[in-house]
Amino acid sequence: MLAMFLGALDQTIVATALPTIGRHCGNLNDLSWVVTAYLLTGTAVTPLYGKLADIHGRRVLMLTAIGIFIVGSAACALAPSMTALVLARGFQGLGGGGLMALAQTIIADIVSPRERGRYQGYIGAVFAVSSVGGPVLGGFLTEHIDWSLIFWINLPLGLVALGMTSSVLRRVPFHPRKHRLDVIGALLMMWRRWRFCSHCRGAAGVLNGSRRKSACCCSPPRSCGACSRGGWFQRANSSCR
Repeated sequence: MLAMFLGALDQTIVATALPTIGRHCGNLNDLSWVVTAYLLTGTAVTPLYGKLADIHGRRVLMLTAIGIFIVGSAACALAPSMTALVLARGFQGLGGGGLMALAQTIIADIVSPRERGRYQGYIGAVFAVSSVGGPVLGGFLTEHIDWSLIFWINLPLGLVALGMTSSVLRRVPFHPRKHRLDVIGALLMMWRRWRFCSHCRGAAGVLNGSRRKSACCCSPPRSCGACSRGGWFQRANSSCR
């Protein structure tokens, strides 16, 4: 549950800090990639974690995912530029993609079917708390201390989750299964998602540009009308001279 809370909190705590991060890095145009890079890599590796967990065990893969997530959080907090932050968020997504999937897989392994409904309620409570508390905590840390703390806060939580996972899952029996990893499919999934996000961003830019153009050229009672009247008066005065 703590690992799931760690992944859910990171998806909501960053949102309120994005304007401050953009001003700090001096790059507001690429700000959306702070979220998109995390989603791209997380989406690509989520099915791979399920396959690898069947091959190597839940405990090993969960510890790996938490470790990658912690290292990625530290890299995000220390990022000196927007490019470095986007790359660090992509690396963080490699670990975050396994937190959700593996947590639910482990619950299905160790919890009986009769009690799984109760744990579904716990999962709903985790997402409710992270959805409400994440933006509030992110805004407070960004406004009163520093934006990097939204990533540094993942380190103590991640270390606690690392210790609990290592000790509890050691007692869970492991039955290895053979699977074939679809790495090409995961890369194609990430590429298609990147292409989709790029097209959406380009379409948004074209739409904003057309709106600005229409606002300037299709509203004669205000700005453009004043410009045309000013030009008419100027031509009239010059002809009289």
